[in-house]
Amino acid sequence: MSSLLIKNADAIVTCDSQDAVLEHANLLMQDGIITYIGIEPQTADEVIDGTGCLVYPGLINTHHHLYQTFSRNLPQVQNMELFDWLTTLYEIWKNLNQDTIYHSSLTGMGELLKSGCTTCFDHHYVFPGGNSDALLDAQFSAARELGVRMYASRGSMDLSKKDGGLPPDSVVQNVDKILKDSQKSVEKYHNPAPNSMEMVALAPCSPFSASEELYRQSAILARDLGVRLHTHLCETIDEENYVLEKYGKRPLAYMEDMNWVGNDVWYAHGIHFNDEELNLLAQTGTGVAHCPISNMKLSSGICRIPDMLKLGVPVGLAVDGSASNDGSNLLEELRVAFLLHRLNSSKLAPSGYDLLKIATNGSAKILGRNDIGSLSIGKAGDLFMIRRNRLELVGADLDVKSMLGTVGFKGTVDYTIVNGKIVVKEGHLTGIDEEKAIYNCRQEVNKYLNH
Repeated sequence: MSSLLIKNADAIVTCDSQDAVLEHANLLMQDGIITYIGIEPQTADEVIDGTGCLVYPGLINTHHHLYQTFSRNLPQVQNMELFDWLTTLYEIWKNLNQDTIYHSSLTGMGELLKSGCTTCFDHHYVFPGGNSDALLDAQFSAARELGVRMYASRGSMDLSKKDGGLPPDSVVQNVDKILKDSQKSVEKYHNPAPNSMEMVALAPCSPFSASEELYRQSAILARDLGVRLHTHLCETIDEENYVLEKYGKRPLAYMEDMNWVGNDVWYAHGIHFNDEELNLLAQTGTGVAHCPISNMKLSSGICRIPDMLKLGVPVGLAVDGSASNDGSNLLEELRVAFLLHRLNSSKLAPSGYDLLKIATNGSAKILGRNDIGSLSIGKAGDLFMIRRNRLELVGADLDVKSMLGTVGFKGTVDYTIVNGKIVVKEGHLTGIDEEKAIYNCRQEVNKYLNH
């Protein structure tokens, strides 16, 4: 058995069902699993001195587009809203290849790890030439090198411009090809066992790039295979109008007709739900990945998080694609979410600690996982550590449970541990040579954008 001990941590914020915070405590992980939390002395193969450190559960990102890391901060799309933004960027994204996917995944997931995120769900739906095997191989290869817990998707689009959709012909496939590839991807990569490092969901892109048949058949296949379903929904008024005009119903009603509600389904964004629809989400256990920075940048609107939490709608946190966020920092997302809802909802807004729980417990729930999301015996050894002895935290760390939401943490975390293994140490990734990766990734992004 390999074991790792965090010894004498100043505070361990467990985010467990009792919201326990343990002071001057030890946390032992054996073969990737937490086996002890408390004040009794422990021994291990490897020991981290936690004196002066705050320990938190690993953050869980529930919606990303890692390939977009290489098309962020482009001047030509900075003032666009979603439909125009997508149409412009598809002309760049159609040139994606295996190398671009590998290096952009390494960049995006590396940033996530350095900001305390231990699990990343990626919604990849752009497959130029239909080559999904090579692109998913590249993503899992990057994840294994970094040591991050990876939840990929076989995303899909079958409506191109000629069909009334937004993407170009070269990045869509027909339904039969998509379903065949989807099954193959699940069989090749998906590991449903507890503490799994690699999982796959089926994820048609959106109602304006995926057909009714694709949604229906994907739902049938996913349930046959025992995997989850994910898509974008209710992100913009343009989307709402598109679905109303094309199908004669609101987006959620359209999803319900295709059997796309339930506790195995979660939507990205979910901004424009009405009261009746929020009740349906709560009753069916259908989840929402909240992407506040992306929603703000694209002027999409403000998700009704206070109402969702009150009703019991499952909610997780997400950074969304780097091209609509320009970063992959879930700690930043956590604080922005806190501030956004304080501005919009005042005392009804979730607290700083509520947001931490959303980014851990809530995110785990909408990914269908009960083995991550809190620090307790039997859960996976996924966590991050921050040294409190730094100027920017003086006077800010009196309430360690709320601090990440109310004050925020702007730098790189000191340690990130995934599955009981150190993947960030003293602020640096341990699985790769960062300097070499930066050089190679810069070379690739320049080649990709100058294609």
